[in-house]
Amino acid sequence: MTRSTFLGSAVLAATLLLAGCSAGGGSATDQGASAPQAPEVVEGGDAGVVDGDGAVSPDEARDVIVTGSMTVTAEDPLAASSDAVRLVEAAGGRVDARTEYAPANGDAGSATLTLRIPAEKLQDVLDDLAELGRADEISTSTSDVTVLVADLDSRIATQRGIIDRLNGMFGQAATIEDLITLETTIAEHQATLEDLEAQQRSVDDQVALSTLSLYLRSEAEAPVQEPMDFLSGLAAGWGAFVAFFSGLLVALGVLLPWLVAAALISAAIVLIVRGNRRRKAAKAAV
Repeated sequence: MTRSTFLGSAVLAATLLLAGCSAGGGSATDQGASAPQAPEVVEGGDAGVVDGDGAVSPDEARDVIVTGSMTVTAEDPLAASSDAVRLVEAAGGRVDARTEYAPANGDAGSATLTLRIPAEKLQDVLDDLAELGRADEISTSTSDVTVLVADLDSRIATQRGIIDRLNGMFGQAATIEDLITLETTIAEHQATLEDLEAQQRSVDDQVALSTLSLYLRSEAEAPVQEPMDFLSGLAAGWGAFVAFFSGLLVALGVLLPWLVAAALISAAIVLIVRGNRRRKAAKAAV
């Protein structure tokens, strides 16, 4: 076998190794390539995660992405929005998005924020945010990405190993064609490696920082709460009574200038009509 043929066979073997590792999602290939095994999730109970040696890792080693949403009714939603930003930043988090709406149609404005909070401080921050007003809705969900993280680690290690082996073949290249083949193959594997590393950074960021969608609104936007007992029913009835007469007074205030103007015009018309009748009556008497 010539040196050039040997080099071509080596490059082909490395390419086949990559294909086998990628198709297996990071598991070992049938050719005996040593890629780390992705951990297996043990069914049921507190079993935890089984690593490549068959040992059970504690649940604390699991990688979990937490997302949630929260709706808070506040007296001043815009001020509460600023307070929420300070709370999150004080906990080591950040604000990825923030939208605020000015007061309109009788409400006090509103705000929508996308918050990234360190996972270990999420509950404390949720408790602090709930104190900004009345927490009407809080929900969280988790997604276990332990296997995905292990798979990415395995595939990244495989890609780096292939690139190292291909770089070592440069000293065996006998022709320009061999060098071009090596450079092209290395570039392909390097692009795959960079894509996997970008996925790994994204997953690590989501695991480290939980994502919370926070909606702050005023009482005017909040749904009407149904009374649950006599006292709450009495309070709701009194509130409706006061609101009715308050609205009536507002309507009266709006209509009063028009009513006064209409009364003045009506009085003038009556006086004119009566004057005409008197003149007609005087002429008839003559």
